[in-house]
Amino acid sequence: MYDEEELKLLDHEIGLDEPFDPLDKIEPLNKEEVIKPDIGEMLALLKNPQPQQRMLAARAFCDIEDSRATQYLICLLTDGCPLVRLSVAYAIGRNPSPEAVEPLINQLNQDWNGYVRKGVVWALGNCRDHRCLKPLVDSLKTDIPAVRLWAASSLAQMSDVDYETILGAIPPLIEALLKDIIAAVRSNCAWAIGKLCKELPSNIVYGAAIDALIESFAEDKDLGVREDSKTAILSLGDPRGLQLIETLQEEGWFLGK
Repeated sequence: MYDEEELKLLDHEIGLDEPFDPLDKIEPLNKEEVIKPDIGEMLALLKNPQPQQRMLAARAFCDIEDSRATQYLICLLTDGCPLVRLSVAYAIGRNPSPEAVEPLINQLNQDWNGYVRKGVVWALGNCRDHRCLKPLVDSLKTDIPAVRLWAASSLAQMSDVDYETILGAIPPLIEALLKDIIAAVRSNCAWAIGKLCKELPSNIVYGAAIDALIESFAEDKDLGVREDSKTAILSLGDPRGLQLIETLQEEGWFLGK
């Protein structure tokens, strides 16, 4: 069972692109500086002894793409302040680098804070690197609901990596789509499967994914999950899935469900 604090991390209204709930609740010390930051000043602030200053500097690089910040941000992944680590994860996600992949994976494996792990899995997805596959799959299988939610979304970004990575991402997403106890996680899995399958030929993995989407559409107890599975099938244009959708709707399959 998950305790109340873990479940609070799961925000059903949040979009697929920005998983950082607490950041919007932090008032900057100098709003003008955050809106129009000086890159040199922000780089210097990343080394400031005050945690709030480091956090604000990291947040600036959530809006700025500058490779000079990469090494500073990587070092701050192990910062003692979780809000700094969260801001840094967000900044690395906006400034993805192959150098950041292993440090992100290491932090994901050791960070006690669910918000930070959620940010790290989002950043790993944005890195679009084959090394991200295993930690994202592990998070989808074992972490708290909010992290599983974003692990599913990040696995969809493996569509930009290579064919083998796509093949490795789909089976765990199928399992979570059919078995995860949290509806929002299952919905994200349906969305991710739909995105990944667009990059596949009609092979065994593709067929298994369509089977899972059809099963979810026909049998999931949550209307939102069924709708997301239907949307994924429609986006793929799979003839078998489209025919079954039409048949089930004509037969009034969902009446009373």
